[in-house]
Amino acid sequence: MAQTYDLTKGKVTPLILKFFFPMFFTNMLQQIYIIADIAIVGKGLGDNALAAVGNMSSLNLLVIGFSMGLANGFSVSIAQKFGAKDYSNLRSSIASSVVLSAFITIIITALSTLFLPEFFTLIQTDQSIMKDSLKYGYIIFGGLAATMAYNICSSILRALGDSKTPFIAIIISTVINIILDSVFIFVLNTGVEGAAAATIISQILSAFVCLIRLRKIDVIKLEAQDFKNNSNMYKELLKNGLPMALMNSITALGCMVVQYFVNGLGVAYTSAYSACSKYINLFIQPSCTAGFAMSSFTSQNYGAGKYRRIQKGLKVCLSIAFISYLIIGSVMCFFPEALAKIMLTGEEPIALTMKYLPICGIAFLLVNFLFIFRSAVQGLGKPIIPMISGIIEMLMRIAVIVLFIDRFGYKATAYADVVAWIGAVSLNFTAYIVIINKYLKGSSNHKIRSSHKIASSKN
Repeated sequence: MAQTYDLTKGKVTPLILKFFFPMFFTNMLQQIYIIADIAIVGKGLGDNALAAVGNMSSLNLLVIGFSMGLANGFSVSIAQKFGAKDYSNLRSSIASSVVLSAFITIIITALSTLFLPEFFTLIQTDQSIMKDSLKYGYIIFGGLAATMAYNICSSILRALGDSKTPFIAIIISTVINIILDSVFIFVLNTGVEGAAAATIISQILSAFVCLIRLRKIDVIKLEAQDFKNNSNMYKELLKNGLPMALMNSITALGCMVVQYFVNGLGVAYTSAYSACSKYINLFIQPSCTAGFAMSSFTSQNYGAGKYRRIQKGLKVCLSIAFISYLIIGSVMCFFPEALAKIMLTGEEPIALTMKYLPICGIAFLLVNFLFIFRSAVQGLGKPIIPMISGIIEMLMRIAVIVLFIDRFGYKATAYADVVAWIGAVSLNFTAYIVIINKYLKGSSNHKIRSSHKIASSKN
C-alpha cells in the first residue's frame, strides 16, 4: 500500500522541510526545463525565435495559470478532508475534481486555440515572429490536457502530503524534454514547434508517473459511487478552485498589458522581457514552493482544527522565503549581465535585461512573502481574498506601465512588478492576521466552554 503523509502530527519544522525539499526540486526542475527550452531555442534558432516563444508568456500565465490555480484550489478541499480523516468525502472530492478538470480543460483548449491569432494581434506581436508564435501556441494549447492531468494529479498528491512522487515525475520529464528539444531543433530542424512538442510529451510522462502513484493509495481508491450525487461537492470545489484560478488569470491580464507595451517597443524588448519573465518564474520557486507547503500544511491543520500549529508552520515558511531572498536577490543585483547572457545573444536585449533584474532583486522579498501569506489565507478556506489581491496586483501593474513607460522606458516593467507585489502582499498579510486571530479566539472560547461543562458536571 502506498503511503500518505499526515501534516497534522509531529514536529513542524522537520515535517515542513521534508515536504518542502522534494517539491522545491520538482518546481526548480520544471523551471530548468523551461529555461532549457528557451536557451536551446535562443541558441539554436536565434533571438527572434526566442521572442516568439517568450511572446506566449502572458497567455501561458492566463491559460495554464488558470488550470494550475484550479487544481491547487481543488487540493485545498482535498487536504482539509484528509486532515479531518473524512475519507468518504475525500474520495468524493477527488472524483469530482477529475470530472470538473476534464470538463473545464475541454472548454479552455477550444477557446485558447480558437482565439490565438486574435490574442497575438491584440498584444502587438511583430509580424516577424507571428508565424512562429502561432506554431508554438497551437501545439502548447492543443496539448493542454496533458498539462492539466499533471497539475491535478500532483495537486492531489501534495494534498495527501506526498511531494516526492511529483519530484520523481519531473526528473523523468525534464531529462526527456531536454533530449527531445535538442533532437528536434538541432538534428531534425523542426523549429519552435519541436520545442512545443517536447514540452507536451514530457508533460504526458510526468502525469503518467503521478497517476501510477495515486492508483496505489488504498484510502483514495475510487469506485463508481464516488462519482454519483456530487452536486454539493462540485460547488465546494469550484468555491475554492475558481477564485484561485481567476487570481492567476487576473494577474496574467496585467502581464498582458505590460507585454502589449513592451511589444510596441520592438523585438529586442520582447526578447528581453521574455528572458526576464523566465528568470522571475525561476527565482520565485523557493518561495512559491514554500507557499505550496504552507497551503497543504494549513489546509490539513485547518481541517483538524489545529490553528496554533498553522502559526508555527507560517514561521517556518517565512524563514524559507527570507533565506531565498538573501541568496536570489543578491544574484539578481550583482550578476545581471551573466544571467542575461545565458539566454540572450544580442547586445540590446542583454542591456535591457540588466536594467530590470537589479530593481526586482532589491524588492524580491515582497513577492516571496506574498506566496506564503496568500497560500495561508487559501488554506484557511478564504479563496476570495487572494483573488481580490490578484485584481489589486493587476490594476497596480497596469497603472505603472501606462503612466511611466514613456518616462522610464524598459525600467517601468520592473517598477510595475514591484508596485504590484506591494499591493498584493499588503492585503494577504492583513487578511491572514485577522482570520487566524478569529479562529484562535474561537478555539480558546470553545475550550473554556468545554472546561466549564466538565467542572459543572463534576459539581
